[in-house]
Amino acid sequence: MNAPSPFVFPAVPDGVVERPTNPLKLAPAHARFGLPRQIHVPETSIFQNLEASARRFPGKTAIQFFGSATTYGALLRDVEHMAGWLQAQGVQRGDRVAVFSQNCPQFIAAYFAILRADAVMVPVNAMLLQDELRHILADSGARVAFVAQELMPCAAPLLEQGLLRHVIVHAYGDALGGDEAGMNIPDSVRTPSSSQALPEGAVRWQTALQAQRTPARHLASPDDLCMLPYTSGTTGAPKACMHTHRTAMTSFVGSTIWRRCNSETTFLAVAPLFHLLGLQNNVNAAIYMGGTVVLMPRWERETAAFLIERHRVTFWAALPAMLVDFFAQPGIEQRDLSSLAMVTGGGAATPDSINRLLKQRYGLDYIEGYGLTETATFLCANPVHAPKRVCLGVPTFGVDLRIVDPETLQPVAEGEVGEIVAHGAQVMRGYWNNPEANAQGFIVIDGKRFFRTGDLGCFDADGYVFMRDRLKRMINAAGYKVWPAEVEATLNGHPDIHEACVIAAHDAKRGETVKAIVALKPGRAADRESLLAWCRANMATYKAPRIVEIVDALPKSATGKIAWRELQEAELARDRSASALPA
Repeated sequence: MNAPSPFVFPAVPDGVVERPTNPLKLAPAHARFGLPRQIHVPETSIFQNLEASARRFPGKTAIQFFGSATTYGALLRDVEHMAGWLQAQGVQRGDRVAVFSQNCPQFIAAYFAILRADAVMVPVNAMLLQDELRHILADSGARVAFVAQELMPCAAPLLEQGLLRHVIVHAYGDALGGDEAGMNIPDSVRTPSSSQALPEGAVRWQTALQAQRTPARHLASPDDLCMLPYTSGTTGAPKACMHTHRTAMTSFVGSTIWRRCNSETTFLAVAPLFHLLGLQNNVNAAIYMGGTVVLMPRWERETAAFLIERHRVTFWAALPAMLVDFFAQPGIEQRDLSSLAMVTGGGAATPDSINRLLKQRYGLDYIEGYGLTETATFLCANPVHAPKRVCLGVPTFGVDLRIVDPETLQPVAEGEVGEIVAHGAQVMRGYWNNPEANAQGFIVIDGKRFFRTGDLGCFDADGYVFMRDRLKRMINAAGYKVWPAEVEATLNGHPDIHEACVIAAHDAKRGETVKAIVALKPGRAADRESLLAWCRANMATYKAPRIVEIVDALPKSATGKIAWRELQEAELARDRSASALPA
């Protein structure tokens, strides 16, 4: 028996149901063509998934990193030794340990070593700067960290200042082996461990492994914390989401069943593992079943095509912007992508041209889904047998999803826009050390605890959910509500537009007006005036952009999403600067 969880979670009022329990049920209308009416989520820890797969498939490839393969047996061996090293440094059950790195085999081994040691993984965006890293370490209480070699200049001062006690340093090049797969691997990935001395308190990855420490008995229960992923901070300072083995497992176990994955599924893992999109859909799902993870440190379209061909990738979780770039590369029609059986994703409107291309050229539907860091990603998904385009799908196993008026919290009628709220076993237990955010983020409806997503959507007659926008992103143009995602979806239908982002711009008469920032397809020469005219002809007057800015490329987040907030903040800064100029 596992020992009781040592964690204290935010209190739930007496008589309120926090989450559904096993088995998790699916609406009968959607339980067709292989989707079961209910699923049972394992009552174990996430580490035990690796342990089970390594016993079943010890010689099978768990991780493929360019031309270097790591078997399940080797991965479990390294995880055990690294967990023993962590415990020898004083890491105890419930302690937080950070991972600051791009995608690499060491990231996956570090993650499972942390769980094996009964500790809590804190994934850190590899693009953060020192002050941002300092905030996450201080907020989470992580005093031990796994850090990629090129990121040590950011982490070393925090070690020297005492915020960190121990750092394990890894180099991507050490995981490459002798086969570079015939690819032009960037120097940032090729570089092996440096011979330079490390600051006091830091140790190299291989040194820690070579100590061959044996960890104590695994104690974590399903209701122990397993990770503290931080939100992107689009509504304020980043907040840590308290996910247990049970909440995280609910998500990826449900997604593997939903998407027809099995032990022979090969996953292309290019989404960053420091985001749950990558960690849940590619690593946790693969290890649970005994599948294979083909790792890419960062997005590069030619490399993605090469890896799909070489390793016969079957499953690809790809954001729409990634697909747009991938299929725009020269010669893609000649690449052998016939192994692909599932292309899934979400997070933004998918251009119809991409949907048509996937269907006509490869016989595939783009299976869109919906989730948040707070829900461990998997909340809604399109059924594989009946997907709808530009749609979030239907509530998945055990999920009670409702759409309510954001102010009154009363349900809205079918087809009407309201805030998406969700009750499900994958919903986080709460925000870490943030009672104010917990009070704002959860409500009680019909005796159940619901999470307020801050996203706006509506149901159609078939029970499918359609995203309309973020609650905070709405543009108020002379009293008319304009949802940027809706305008972006229309703009993506223009033959010359590669991708688009819609933001609010100041207008002396309307208060706010609609501004479109667009990147054109190669060789296209649409100008601002023709785009404005097209907008007026293709959408309601109050929605049509009054300003169009043409740029070479739109900024992206680490997960490949268009960084709309960055563009919005730049627009606000320009407006403030203009207002400060003398008349």
